Amino acid sequence: MSLISPAARDALQTWLVHQRSLKGAAANTITAYNGDVVEFLAFITEHKGALQGLGALSHITVTDMRAWMAFTRRTGVGPRSLARKLSSVKAFYRWLAAREGFEPTAVLLTRSPKFTKKLPRPLAVDAAHDLIEAVELQSLTPWVAARDVAVVTLLWGCGLRISEALGLKGGDAPLPQVMRIIGKGGKERIVPVVDAARAAVDAYVRACPMSLGDDDPLFRGVRGGVLSPRAIQKAMASARMQLGLPATATPHAMRHSFATHLLNAGGDLRSIQELLGHASLSTTQAYTAVDTTRLMEVYARSHPKAG
Repeated sequence: MSLISPAARDALQTWLVHQRSLKGAAANTITAYNGDVVEFLAFITEHKGALQGLGALSHITVTDMRAWMAFTRRTGVGPRSLARKLSSVKAFYRWLAAREGFEPTAVLLTRSPKFTKKLPRPLAVDAAHDLIEAVELQSLTPWVAARDVAVVTLLWGCGLRISEALGLKGGDAPLPQVMRIIGKGGKERIVPVVDAARAAVDAYVRACPMSLGDDDPLFRGVRGGVLSPRAIQKAMASARMQLGLPATATPHAMRHSFATHLLNAGGDLRSIQELLGHASLSTTQAYTAVDTTRLMEVYARSHPKAG
């Protein structure tokens, strides 16, 4: 923060509080915002040769923005990450300009670098079944194997994010017919729990040698602490290598698969959007990774023409 003026630092912290308390931004989002804007402000100080107060920040030019983007790319940041950083800076500037009464056009008109958007790759139903079975074989410790199966089954059977699955508490078991999940940005959604997920969690609880108090983490690491996402990622990596599945068969791919399999079974996009906790229907469409023909079939069923 030494390369940032006190006024700019205070403004940034006020904006972050605004994003957290009024906009409901998730902790990871706040951390990313802070890092992105701090990097930008530090660069502008170096670029201009002096600490930049709020008055100076209101006079950022297109040339300044291009210099920052070129510098960031030279540090090895890819176009996707740079686009995210630019989005953070724009969001901060939009708020700052409204508060300080200046025109942020130079910043807001800066074009995001082009990149090919990677669509998620869901697994076929058989491949998802095989992957869960293979995950169970990756540990020689029975309770660890049961734990990993329970987590992966929740990702696929309930469409949970891995952070949501690992955020469950001991008091959540045995799992009910439906669960209330607090997702990104504190958004709440109701998720039906399939029988396979309930059975997998029950098997894990019976096998787990640790006390699972109501307020304790449900899924535990081998040393008793909160289970790290990395442990599940490693188990799945070993399982997919064993099965010859692609590197895209990750924990998050199980969530993609949940959405696609529901859609292929006749579910409508709006319902799937609610189950996944997506703010935008376009995000749900990307998750399902189905072709236009399939989407039009669902649309036609959901919105029949008037007779």
